[in-house]
Amino acid sequence: MKIVFATSEANPYIKSGGLADVLGSLPKALVQKGHECIVVLPKYQDMKLADTIEYVTNYDIWVGWRKCYCGVFKAEYDGVTYYFIDNEQYFRRPGLYGYDDDNERFAFFDFAVLELLSHIDIKPDILHLHDLKKDMHIMNIIKVLKLFSQSIILHIRENVILHC
Repeated sequence: MKIVFATSEANPYIKSGGLADVLGSLPKALVQKGHECIVVLPKYQDMKLADTIEYVTNYDIWVGWRKCYCGVFKAEYDGVTYYFIDNEQYFRRPGLYGYDDDNERFAFFDFAVLELLSHIDIKPDILHLHDLKKDMHIMNIIKVLKLFSQSIILHIRENVILHC
């Protein structure tokens, strides 16, 4: 089964709390059970192991009225594939959270994750969304469902689960 996790933090790359621990260990455990796991997270300034990632592609994302650059980088760690969403305006700053534009930053990330699925031609069986701006995810669920011709399970943290 192919499982894609979209998250704002994951060990060993960036951590502010327990979410990073879960996203560092769960995909690794699922890979050991024979699943293919992909983790997508922002490419933060303070990211560890930054010298191990490689450029893949870039594309533009519309955030409101503005077209924004979206770079994609990739790394493999413990059998898990990691994709990093790059935009220096949103993520090249110290820390992860606590900025006045966090809603905009993570709206950009939400859109970038959805675009990544089509640009890299990733067709997950499960798309697991973690601790992001859930309202943006709910608004984008229809767009996600249009990307897949197969059955998909969407699990959005805080007990919103859709199975189509």
